[in-house]
Amino acid sequence: MSYAFLLFIHLLAAAFWVGGMATLHFAVRPAAVATLEPPLRLRTMAAVLRRFFVGVDAAVTLLFVTGVAMILLAGGFRAVHWRIEAMMGIALVMAGIYVYIRASVFKALRRAVEESAWPVAAGRLNTVRLLVTVNLALGVAVFAVTILGRAG
Repeated sequence: MSYAFLLFIHLLAAAFWVGGMATLHFAVRPAAVATLEPPLRLRTMAAVLRRFFVGVDAAVTLLFVTGVAMILLAGGFRAVHWRIEAMMGIALVMAGIYVYIRASVFKALRRAVEESAWPVAAGRLNTVRLLVTVNLALGVAVFAVTILGRAG
């Protein structure tokens, strides 16, 4: 596979993950809060997140596969610029946060929604929101490191 093709797939996956978080955080959630009563809002957000997380599962996998492949094509970690190492480090933290959301908090949210335990579901959704906020900031930092790091 060519480096350009790997980079293309890598950038699409990053845009999906970070752009999706921004869309959910700045558009979908506020619109749901403004227009839907808590039970419907919580059901809706759980359904939206379930669909989004399927795409994020694929995006995270593609990010790591293409990232490692590009590093290997460049000659390994010893041959790459510091910004690639920084990008990988931030990506590992982001992936860890995502796995925690997906495997723990989101499962608890879905369970609470299924049981109509609205205060519990609201708390779990808020935890997802806070962790997504952290991951969104880290995702923006990855873009910054990638672009601004080219200068140094």
